[in-house]
Amino acid sequence: MSDDIALFEQLAPTREALLDAIGQVVVGQRHVVELMLTALFSNGHCLFVGVPGLAKTLLVHTVADSLGVDFGRIQFTPDLMPSDITGTEVLEEDRSTGGRSLRFVQGPVFTNLLLADEINRTPPKTQAALLQAMQERHVTAAGHTHRLPNPFLVFATQNPIEQEGTYPLPEAQQDRFMLSIEVGYPTLEEEEEIVRRTTVGEMPQVRQILDADKLLALQGVLRRLPANPDVVKYAVKLAAATRPGSGYKATEKLRWGAGPRASQYLAIGARTWAALRGRELPTPADVRAIATAVLGHRIVLNFEAEADGWTPARVIEQLLEEVR
Repeated sequence: MSDDIALFEQLAPTREALLDAIGQVVVGQRHVVELMLTALFSNGHCLFVGVPGLAKTLLVHTVADSLGVDFGRIQFTPDLMPSDITGTEVLEEDRSTGGRSLRFVQGPVFTNLLLADEINRTPPKTQAALLQAMQERHVTAAGHTHRLPNPFLVFATQNPIEQEGTYPLPEAQQDRFMLSIEVGYPTLEEEEEIVRRTTVGEMPQVRQILDADKLLALQGVLRRLPANPDVVKYAVKLAAATRPGSGYKATEKLRWGAGPRASQYLAIGARTWAALRGRELPTPADVRAIATAVLGHRIVLNFEAEADGWTPARVIEQLLEEVR
């Protein structure tokens, strides 16, 4: 118990140290980083959505450096095969005996933090290979199961589906991600700072704040924190409100709602959001802080709502007004 108390007391200072370290390299995007840290400590995968050139890749690489964990990257392309991600078996010959045997060669998925860059530029079959590994945290090849390292987290970037050469992620596959975070353009002042940093001298180096063992310990203490019954009820009520037939006005804009996994992520995400700010028990306000990132990629607008210019974020905003 005393160990858990000591670990809990380290969460808020660790968050501040990570924000400071990441801020030395990545300009702005404070809310994006805050949500990303929530997914990181909740042991959840994260999807970053935005046009190219917004430092999504730099952000993930910087986070890996600050954590001191093994880092891998897959650049998704239209010709990428599932075995290019998970690994494959190769036939080897023992020159001394002449015998042959199969050996499994691990793919880039065998790492602690994997950057899946432009995940929607590869066909669905290859997307599914990664998403299955994300869910089950192991790879099966030729009837043998190979466990992935612990921790294992996937931070994926996705270009807007309107861009040429993209394959939209099916809703069932998007559900594997705890959070989907919209990455927007920087302000003019932030962009000026970006230009100054990247065109003069060398890029600053991020300092390491954690290691894999410490990250696992902090993730563990968050799972052992007591649940606030009011937060659990609110999380379930909010997720259920997205389902057609729930009776809320905003739900009339939807043809598909969020499943039970959304309720789970709202509850654990709110707990993490509060704990990273030094509070042991979350409140419904913490659920609301992460609601759009948890629910936005789990709901599907109907045709009428799309024609009227509605977005998932706007629907969730209205739901937050209705569901109390």
